Amino acid sequence: MIGFVRGRVAQISNDHCIIDVKGIGYRIFITASARQKLAIAEDVHLYTYLNVREDALSLFGFLTHDEYQLFLSLISVTGIGPKVALGILSSVTPAQFCLAIASKNLTLLTKMPGVGKKTAERLILELKDKLGNIECESDNEPTTVVEEPNPCDQVIDEAREVLLALGYSPSEINPVLSKVYRASQATEETVRLALKEVGRR
Repeated sequence: MIGFVRGRVAQISNDHCIIDVKGIGYRIFITASARQKLAIAEDVHLYTYLNVREDALSLFGFLTHDEYQLFLSLISVTGIGPKVALGILSSVTPAQFCLAIASKNLTLLTKMPGVGKKTAERLILELKDKLGNIECESDNEPTTVVEEPNPCDQVIDEAREVLLALGYSPSEINPVLSKVYRASQATEETVRLALKEVGRR
C-alpha cells in the first residue's frame, strides 16, 4: 500500500492532480479544497489511499491526516465507495461532517453529493461511534455544503461547444450527446462518439 506521496505538482485537473516523484507522474484524485490549495511546480505531501479493482488502480490523496482518516471511515460504510467519499470531503470539512453525524443532521447530510436519505441514515448509524480520532470542534461558522460542479455537465458543455463550432445545430447536438455520454468519459471521446452518431442520421 502507498501510504503517502511526496513530490512536485506537475498538473492540476478537475478531480485529480499529477505529482512528479523523481520523474514518475502519479495521478491522484483529490478533494475540491486540495485542488484550490495546490499550485503547479510546488512541493507537496499527500496522504494516499490505493483503491484496487480488477480493471484499475486508483490513488486518492489528502493534504491533512484528518481528511485521510475520515475518508477511510467513509469507505468502511456499506455502499460508500471512494468516489462518493471524495465527493463528501469536497463539500464539507472533516469537522463539519463530524458535527453533522453527531447531531444527526439528515438535512445537511442529504445535501452532500451521492448521499440520499437512506445513505445518510446509514452514515449516522455506522459512524456515530467511530469518529473520535478526528478533530470535530466547531469553528463557530454556519455549516454549508459546497456545490461541486458536475463533471458530466462540464464534459457535455465542452463537447457541445466543439460541435457547435463544427456547424451542427443545438437540435442535432443535444439528443446525441445525451445518448453517447457515459460517466468519466473524456470530452474528446464524447465528441468522437457524437460525430459518429450524427453521421448515422
